[in-house]
Amino acid sequence: MRGLIATLALAVLLGVAPATTWSKDETATDPAEKAQPATDAKPAVPASSVTRHQAIIDGRTIKYTATVGWFILKDPKDNPIARFGYTAYTLDGVKDLAQRPVTFVFNGGPGSSSIWLHMGIMGPRRVVVNDGGYAPPPPSQVVDNPFSPLDVTDIVMIDPVGTGFSKPLGDAKPADFHGVDEDIRSVAQFIKRFVSENGRWGSPKYVLGESYGGMRGAGLAYYLQANMGMNLNGLVLVSPFLNAATGIDGEGMDLGHVTYFPTLAATAWYHGLVADKPATVQEYMREVEQFARTEYAAALERGFVIPEAEKKAVAAKLARFTGTTPGFWERADLRVSHPQFLQELMRNDRQIAGRIDSRFIGPALNPLAEDMDYDPFFPSVGPAYTSAFLGYLHDELKFGRDEEYMVSAFDIDWSWKHKVPGKGGWMSPVPTTVPDLAAAMTMNPGLHVLVQQGWYDLATPYLATRMDLEHLDITPEARKRIQVEHYDAGHMMYVHEPSMQKFRDDLVGFIRATDRI
Repeated sequence: MRGLIATLALAVLLGVAPATTWSKDETATDPAEKAQPATDAKPAVPASSVTRHQAIIDGRTIKYTATVGWFILKDPKDNPIARFGYTAYTLDGVKDLAQRPVTFVFNGGPGSSSIWLHMGIMGPRRVVVNDGGYAPPPPSQVVDNPFSPLDVTDIVMIDPVGTGFSKPLGDAKPADFHGVDEDIRSVAQFIKRFVSENGRWGSPKYVLGESYGGMRGAGLAYYLQANMGMNLNGLVLVSPFLNAATGIDGEGMDLGHVTYFPTLAATAWYHGLVADKPATVQEYMREVEQFARTEYAAALERGFVIPEAEKKAVAAKLARFTGTTPGFWERADLRVSHPQFLQELMRNDRQIAGRIDSRFIGPALNPLAEDMDYDPFFPSVGPAYTSAFLGYLHDELKFGRDEEYMVSAFDIDWSWKHKVPGKGGWMSPVPTTVPDLAAAMTMNPGLHVLVQQGWYDLATPYLATRMDLEHLDITPEARKRIQVEHYDAGHMMYVHEPSMQKFRDDLVGFIRATDRI
């Protein structure tokens, strides 16, 4: 269990994975980064820096304005409760804002700032990393981002309270913002405030969230329309975590073992550890998913009283699909968590594969450990993103040298309680905003959904998302408004240059197809 929690703590630093525990005791704290205090001695006033730039995007030079800073959110009695940080990019020369889409963007965690999407794919500038290996040592290279969608939509990068420059003010406490419902409410308040202050009520509107940002985004799609009269044109779910029942393995819930298994097999396929390897990962996933959803799921349903012969037969197939041994699966009673698998897969070579992107590998710190003891993806790209963003923020955007920017908040005590729409105030038994998304798509026939998912993502595996979408209680017409795209990379598929181009093409095509419907 300790190994799993340590792995998840590193993932939260990247803002790309949900916590798998809902108690305060099992959160990890980095002594180098402490949460901001709940109060601030400085006056509660808005702050911003406005700079003008140009960049080459999709082969064209565009001119744009960057605004970075924060709003002051207030309660109904006009008392300041939070400063809410953001970076907005708007195209210059737009005469009619009602014809110009605007997209609100955030990462996940919960407890992550938006620097990953910001410097990876969405912003007009991006950091250069080495896909599949370590980024070059400092200085980090920041270049124009030809894959940014800024030429077709204005972009607002959001840092929820507790991240970036955002923090509680006055009598407000972190707990007022740190929960599924509390977070949705405060982000919705920010979006409404931004839309009002910038004259964007008539603009086509999109929300794009990664990882836990999927749970937040699905909740926002319903909350904005139900409580603020704001319909979205589109919701973009990047490597989304929507539902704890499907999106967590190794914690006593068998369904998670089913949803993770195809990605375990994809990892073995990628590293050439599968006998008679099919030509494409897509072909392999069709075969493995069929097995996982039928024979494997049925075996797990038998519990720990499954007949020994049946157990051995299933273990042999699990081993064949994943390049491991039948004995490994038998000792685990057919239930191997992804941190256990990533430690085992290349144990004889003293290497482990990544969780955030299982194409990445690194030397094992302890080859005898049961679980992976770190994620090779993080040291490969994390420091480059952090140093690149902070340098860009201070030098190009001219803001924040005298303020602490919280890239990630480790010690958030998060409330996983969530009121389910249309259920009379009942709380969901496990964290999920799948019902919220179903309600939003039902009540807003103009809402379209784009899902972007990597094959090698062991933070939020693709089959978990597929099952969540299959369990949306919506009409056949609404189901036609869902588009799903896959990428030959992991959770942050935008570290892989071919996937960057596909990401842009899919996103831009989605916006152009839905901003006038």
